[in-house]
Amino acid sequence: MLMLAGIGSPKNALAEVRLPHVFGSHMVFQREKPLVVWGWAMPGETVSVRLGPVSQNALANDRGEWKVVLPALAAGGPYTLNVSGSSAIEYDDVMIGEVWLCSGQSNMEMGIGHGNHAQSEIAAANHPGIRLLMVANRWTPLPQSDLAGTWKVCTPATVAEDGWQGFSAVGYFFGRELNAELGVTIGLIESDWGGTRIESWTPPEGFAAVPALKQEYEQVQAGDPRTPLHQRQLQATLDQYAQWLGAARQAMGARAIVPPVPAYPDALLAPHDLQQATALYNGMIHPLEPFALRGAIWYQGEANLGDGMRYADRMKALVTGWRTLWNEGDFPFYFVQIAPYNYGGNPETEAELWAAQTAAAAAIPNAGMAVVNDIGNLKDIHPTNKQDVGHRLALLALANTYGQKGLVVSGPTFKSLRIEGETMRVQFDHADGGLASRDGKPLNWFEIIDANEGGFVKADARIDGDGVVLSAAGVKHPAAMRFAWSGLAEPNLMNAAGLSAEAFRAGDLPRRDWLGMHVPEAKDYEVVYDLDLTKLGVSIKYDVDHHQNLHRPFDRIAYFVELQNADWTTQDLYVSLDAFTDDPGRIGVPALGTGARFQQNVTNLDVYSNVKGIVTGTHMNGGNIEFWPNNYAPPNSANVPNASPDVFDFGDQPADPDDGYGSMQVHNHDQRQTLFAINHWREGAHADIGIGNQPTNNPDWTFAGNAAGYRAMRLQVLVHYR
Repeated sequence: MLMLAGIGSPKNALAEVRLPHVFGSHMVFQREKPLVVWGWAMPGETVSVRLGPVSQNALANDRGEWKVVLPALAAGGPYTLNVSGSSAIEYDDVMIGEVWLCSGQSNMEMGIGHGNHAQSEIAAANHPGIRLLMVANRWTPLPQSDLAGTWKVCTPATVAEDGWQGFSAVGYFFGRELNAELGVTIGLIESDWGGTRIESWTPPEGFAAVPALKQEYEQVQAGDPRTPLHQRQLQATLDQYAQWLGAARQAMGARAIVPPVPAYPDALLAPHDLQQATALYNGMIHPLEPFALRGAIWYQGEANLGDGMRYADRMKALVTGWRTLWNEGDFPFYFVQIAPYNYGGNPETEAELWAAQTAAAAAIPNAGMAVVNDIGNLKDIHPTNKQDVGHRLALLALANTYGQKGLVVSGPTFKSLRIEGETMRVQFDHADGGLASRDGKPLNWFEIIDANEGGFVKADARIDGDGVVLSAAGVKHPAAMRFAWSGLAEPNLMNAAGLSAEAFRAGDLPRRDWLGMHVPEAKDYEVVYDLDLTKLGVSIKYDVDHHQNLHRPFDRIAYFVELQNADWTTQDLYVSLDAFTDDPGRIGVPALGTGARFQQNVTNLDVYSNVKGIVTGTHMNGGNIEFWPNNYAPPNSANVPNASPDVFDFGDQPADPDDGYGSMQVHNHDQRQTLFAINHWREGAHADIGIGNQPTNNPDWTFAGNAAGYRAMRLQVLVHYR
């Protein structure tokens, strides 16, 4: 067992009987739940534990571990906790009340001294009925049995010391309201660390409980030396080393070259970084188990911003894992929806995470989410108004955990959508007291999309009872809507209680067959390849690949590129041209194994596109292609008309190595235009993809690295038979 000696030690620091530092003077035990007390002593030693009117004995096992379970007690105190064996420990001023775990990343960690009205809030923080335990930051490869921290009575001095300018502001304001409303002592355990991912806080049991995280669970198992999977893989590795050792000795005897030493598999390494799965759970959560809790509050998600809906699975794993190990049933879990902030890049990334948080709140039993999109700061990832955050979490607890009646705990939430001609009607739940605009201005951040044309456009929104009626000029056939679907959204829709509506989307997004609608000749072509460009990588894996089934000669080749932007608008381009090869294996993405290397003019271009500025038409000459897997440079060595020797455009020069950057480009050099470009496909989300000339920098999109900016991407390659 690992002990952190000298931190928060009991009165007799040399005692053989020891307790972890989650126990101490001024601590709070959870009322109305069996109270687990545990620690260490000499093997075989009898340990007696007394707390006020209840007591229990335990016998230390052969590892010196002991545990007692005291009967549940009603709120009260102060009591003295006495633990005795060959030596004695005494903790005084022990209260029975409500215990909450406060965890997450920096917005939970941010102390009271960094928030709004810090000086006056600290000065007023004289609350004997609130007790604070701040767990020291620590990540470890394996679960730990103790922590560094000391229980303190909440005073202006103690609430402002340690951590990030004091105790968690969110936790403090949450606990202050519970103490005032319930009239019992509140124990707050702060265990958080800024900038950390949710996986690091999750125990193995959590990953095991979520099928979608099977791969993560197997990775955790492989890195844990206590698991059968680790033992099997380690044995296989040791066998490899044994074979190498024999070969090395033989080579040494023959004075030959010794073969390279096999690399130790990374998969077998225990967590060796703050952000790796289970690392923070091991060091900052496991030492708290099985200390009885009422529940947990959580503020995290910024570090998992790009996870999208996968974050819902990660939240399920976290909560299920904690609940499994505490073995107290589905204890309450209330969390904060991350606040709007200008992260840069695609602002819908945050909206996707919000959707995951909303889904998690609905899927996880006894959970709730506090919406804070009206009290954030787009220029500060750490909004300083933590009073309202703590208040909204307290509302959830008071209503759902403590059964207080008449509380409004949620802003308006989506109920239903109905299309009424050229308008849409959105009905809301939790429209308590009626819907309203926070600032008295027209409702903002509503958008709708037409079934036939265009992307999402700003909607005029009118409150009608418990609903909102949406319309927009030019949208005759509304199909779907969304609300506050941007990380920059600070919407003004609220209910009479002043609680903000959360982001959501509804309706059926239109599925438009642009090719069939706008390219008459496409009906005479046959699809050879169909590729979801979001799957780009070192290996090209087509969704449809018919090239081995083509046994008839073809005289024309066509390419159709479809790119869906963040606002759901779609860019499309179709170009057909006289065949430049008779090998169907060389007309797709020119990856290394295809043998495709073409830099040549092409004739009879037929171009159709909805992208502004693209020159469209039929039977156009003046085209050229640049298909190769190589690196390339700007010099116009092929003397392509109108090309520049100084920038990457439609006249570049292939270079070594063959398995390099990669170019798949069709151009209309007569018009000085790139029609489409798919470059650097091996980089997946960082590939270069575009239709038309890139507005800035290289016209052929080289070094754009922009693939992740599209919602969806598709390439079709078609042929026309002679």
